[in-house]
Amino acid sequence: MPIVINQVVIPNVTGGVVTFGDTYYVSPKSNSKTAQGSGSSNTGICVNTNSGLSNTNTLDPDGSDQNGFGNG
Repeated sequence: MPIVINQVVIPNVTGGVVTFGDTYYVSPKSNSKTAQGSGSSNTGICVNTNSGLSNTNTLDPDGSDQNGFGNG
């Protein structure tokens, strides 16, 4: 079915799908992995984190964590 689109402004797209018009199949896939230690993701104006001795295990013995194929 045809559509008419006027005056569209998209200033920023970060990790997503923008679709206009007819769509039969949309299946975006994205995988990521992050290793963070104690207090590493704290945000704020004044952050005081006393974590003492910290250790983050980044060893990953398995082959894959998230398969990005065949799931759409």
